[in-house]
Amino acid sequence: MPLENVLERDEASVPPPSLPVCHIIKGWAVEGPGTVYGSGPGRFEAPEFRLTDLIWSRLEPCPASDVPVAEIIDFLHETGRAIGRDDKGYLAQALDHLTVTASLGRGLLEKLFGELPRHFDAQAIRGTVEAELGGTDVLDGWREVGLAGGTTGRIRACPPRMVHVLAGNAPVVASLTVIRSAVTKGVSLLKLPSNDLFTAPAILRIMAELSPDHPVVKSFSAVYWRGGDEKVESALFRAQYFDKLVAWGGDAAIRGSIRYVAPGFELVSFDPKNSISMIGREAFASPESLAEATAAAAADATYNNQEACSSARVQYVEGNREEADRFCDALWPELGIEREMNTATGAPLSEKLRDEISALRYLEPEYKVWGEFDGRGIVIRSDKPVDFYPEGRVVNVVAVDNLKDALRWVNVSTQTVGIHPPQRKRELREPLAQAGVQIVQTLGNGNNHAIGIPHDGLFPLHRFVRWVGDKD
Repeated sequence: MPLENVLERDEASVPPPSLPVCHIIKGWAVEGPGTVYGSGPGRFEAPEFRLTDLIWSRLEPCPASDVPVAEIIDFLHETGRAIGRDDKGYLAQALDHLTVTASLGRGLLEKLFGELPRHFDAQAIRGTVEAELGGTDVLDGWREVGLAGGTTGRIRACPPRMVHVLAGNAPVVASLTVIRSAVTKGVSLLKLPSNDLFTAPAILRIMAELSPDHPVVKSFSAVYWRGGDEKVESALFRAQYFDKLVAWGGDAAIRGSIRYVAPGFELVSFDPKNSISMIGREAFASPESLAEATAAAAADATYNNQEACSSARVQYVEGNREEADRFCDALWPELGIEREMNTATGAPLSEKLRDEISALRYLEPEYKVWGEFDGRGIVIRSDKPVDFYPEGRVVNVVAVDNLKDALRWVNVSTQTVGIHPPQRKRELREPLAQAGVQIVQTLGNGNNHAIGIPHDGLFPLHRFVRWVGDKD
């Protein structure tokens, strides 16, 4: 065999270098050799850790329990400004690594990372505390309340001890977790997801650079272990160490978390959700109204390149097949337009999804397909939702005689419904709420996360804290 062929074979057999994962243990960064996971370009190496280092003693109060919320919010605001500067390059390094392990692509990740400082805005955080808890007083002390019979009582939102099983579909999961955990003054162990091992540690390292001994800094740990590892989870997921298990993710992650729920150890679940759009026949009143509706529908469908729970995957259009086809004609080119929180093209579709879509091309007129497998988007028109999961900028347009006919396909897994025109919300929001929907909004507002609106049917701060009462 020629020498050059031997050299090529040897080089090909050398595995790619492992991406280094940084663990955070009670505010301190831990790097170095550890366990290697995976193969190919996405393989990574996570440092070893001791389980005893991941718990905070219940014999001592949480580090930030006596810090006023106003001071914590100011510290978070400064953290946001430091994230924007990224003086040490922690976020830049996280972005480089994340482009290897995530499916979002560098262009979208840059947009999402650019949004992180805004999440830490002091005014926004104060507004959230006010909306969800009625003010900071119940976090800093005892709020007096009137009780039946003319007596008086007091309530206290006590700092929680939490394990967070994070999802890696968007960096906002890490930033929201850090902010919510900090303002509730508890301690938090973040279980890093394999598709985003880098955002949360980068945020926590930037926070530690501002003040390494700050009580909020000491309130966080972030480490990786393989999901479902009983040696780790059966030891940690216990009421003697933590009050709550906050789980994000898909069906497997949530089911894996449920088995550890026990008296004194509560599950707070941000479980799998899908979102839809409902477009009334008013969209066909004029070419201008159709253009407005399809642009808004495309914005909701491609938000976060359709990786977010709030990204619309099925869009119900009030009209017959011919009118639905007119809608699809106008919608498809809109999917390939770059907007504030999406790129012009997305990740390649899986072979299975391509096969499903290709088969539908032979089933006209029951189905009709617009677009190619070039990342700019696919539109499928049908009389009922397709029986596979639309993703990767694939939108299923379903023709219905009346928007209320779509209620048969709505349930508790339906998170957000974008409605057009806005005046149709009033007639639809109550039946949608009864069917299980969490958010009703005007079509095109998929990127508008309003303060005071529930997240997955709950107010997270209200669920995170431990409520204690004092009655006379």
